[in-house]
Amino acid sequence: MVTNPQSNKRYTYKDYLEWPDDERWELIDGIPYLMTPAPSPKHQEILGELFRLISNFLVGKMCKPYLAPFDVRLFPNEHRTDRDLVQPDLTVINDPNKITSHGCEGAPDFIIEILSPSTAKKDKGVKKRLYERAGVKEYWIVDPLHHTIEVYLLNQEGKYNEAEIYGIEDRIQLASVPDLAIDLETVFQ
Repeated sequence: MVTNPQSNKRYTYKDYLEWPDDERWELIDGIPYLMTPAPSPKHQEILGELFRLISNFLVGKMCKPYLAPFDVRLFPNEHRTDRDLVQPDLTVINDPNKITSHGCEGAPDFIIEILSPSTAKKDKGVKKRLYERAGVKEYWIVDPLHHTIEVYLLNQEGKYNEAEIYGIEDRIQLASVPDLAIDLETVFQ
């Protein structure tokens, strides 16, 4: 069992399965990222409100929302040698065939990441590029400090359009969950 993954070594999902259960890790291109420290209360309040609004809307529908920790293998293979496993703050999956007993296998339709000082650079850079490459149709980056949300939508060429930026006074119509719009004043209150 690997107890301390090294940042200068590349790992696979198979390696990840051997790591201690009491630590949260992500793999991006085989590089391990420890998911610490714990999120702030404001992060959790915003996440809870977004989950409540989305989850309530999806009751009785095929679409399912999941909160972290929830493993998402973006490029799964049967040999478990894939090198990208993330635990987004909130994940929405329209295809129930992607859900397994271990999480999600394949690109979710919608991912939300809430910025914190320790994750902001990764969420806006490497994870955004990873989600684009995987084909995540809608990606939100929530900034609790500035009360803004950057919304990225995948275009027909498989690239994210320039971000639409919304503030506390705005209402966002979700692209991946038709008929659901979220008032940001409720989210950031």
